[in-house]
Amino acid sequence: MRHAFRPFLLAGLLAVTAPAVAQQKLKYPKQPAANEIYDAVAQPAVPLGGLEAYAQYLADKQQYPTAALQAGVQGTVTVTFVVEKTGSISNVVVAQPVNPALDAEAIRLIKGGPRWTPAQHRGGVVRQRVSVPISFQIPGDAGAGAATAAGGAPAPAGATTVVSPDSPARPVGGTDAFFEWIQQNQKYPALARQRKVQGRVMMEFIVEKDGSLTDIKPVKRLGSGLDEEAIRLLKAAPKWQPASYKGQPLKQKMVLPVVFTL
Repeated sequence: MRHAFRPFLLAGLLAVTAPAVAQQKLKYPKQPAANEIYDAVAQPAVPLGGLEAYAQYLADKQQYPTAALQAGVQGTVTVTFVVEKTGSISNVVVAQPVNPALDAEAIRLIKGGPRWTPAQHRGGVVRQRVSVPISFQIPGDAGAGAATAAGGAPAPAGATTVVSPDSPARPVGGTDAFFEWIQQNQKYPALARQRKVQGRVMMEFIVEKDGSLTDIKPVKRLGSGLDEEAIRLLKAAPKWQPASYKGQPLKQKMVLPVVFTL
């Protein structure tokens, strides 16, 4: 009886364990869909050269829109895009807008950036959605006016009142006419021309109550004589219409670019 029962016992054990073995064999990792866009992946996409080099690219290539500078607009634009399997980017959109001019500049920066190392997930290369915040900050808090007391009396010693003007300072004849004057009177330095240096020198200055420009200095330099030429241009520039607050003129700090193009 004992010998006759053993085959049936073995057969029963096989019948019990077989389903468990079959279930384990079905637990293969699911292959990623060919065109699926992932938000979370095992190995995220990274820009070629690394994140630090990418951040430096964004800082170096940023061109602050003149309209935004004049309006004193700043903030952080969040741009979302897809890193394709080839490392190129697509579907670039502004997820968190700030200002039309700043939004457009943020998109330009992303589209003109380096390629990426694509993401990997479940053993394969996949498409990934990436978000990048791009900050725009006006150097020296341009747009704030250092005011004196109403009626032209100076503020108490040691106390500088900072206000937002009712009417900001602006060039006489308009911004376009001012930048046209800059271009017409610009003398490209020989050293910069020889070195083929071009770009924007960010200049800071004060528009006084009488419209004259003082405290002129570069806050983002290019070198090769371009900074000195930008200073010369602003010192020789026509007067501005000063800012006003409650009907009274006041001083205002401004930042604007002087563009040099070969």
